[in-house]
Amino acid sequence: MPPPDPSSGWDAIADRFAALRSEIGSDVVRRWAAQLPPGGSVVDIGCGTGWPVARILADAGLAVSGIDPSPTLLAAFRRTLPDAPAACEPVQTSGFFARTFDGAVAIGVLFLLSEADQRTAIARIATVLRPGGRLLFSAPRTPCRWHDTLTGRLSVSLGEAGYRALLADAGMTLVDMAADAGGNDYFDAIVDPTCRQVEPSTCRVSDRSA
Repeated sequence: MPPPDPSSGWDAIADRFAALRSEIGSDVVRRWAAQLPPGGSVVDIGCGTGWPVARILADAGLAVSGIDPSPTLLAAFRRTLPDAPAACEPVQTSGFFARTFDGAVAIGVLFLLSEADQRTAIARIATVLRPGGRLLFSAPRTPCRWHDTLTGRLSVSLGEAGYRALLADAGMTLVDMAADAGGNDYFDAIVDPTCRQVEPSTCRVSDRSA
């Protein structure tokens, strides 16, 4: 039996994915990047080739790091941003370069994971964000399931209410939502400044965006 594929099938279709990647959603990323501290640090989770998201972040003057479980996609990321730290690992077990960040992006990533792994990912991301740090991720606003068109694997969106709950458990608050020209939904969450270096489940915040 072949060993488990940590990229969940993405390395096998990396070239096709890169060819299909478009600039849809770039405007959302640019607006989000403008809210971070000048010269701030961002980790791009599921960075892929680095285009367009990581490239936009770098062009905004941010210090970008990238993680992706696909060796092929990560090699392309390193060509896009040769000076950016990069690690070939999934978000569920990433070491996040043993540092903290002002922001994290996970575009087209979380819904590819199981519900349990999404909970783990959000909790782990929260621990590497500085107080007031922001997380931008994409997922359908309504709960739904479908099969990814490239890998054929199940995708799961927990919907707005589900993500609000996971973010709250991780000490984060959903502060904004957006949609791009392609109809993709984005969630913008912020780490509560009073929640730091604690177990995520012990630090809940009020829903200030309600």
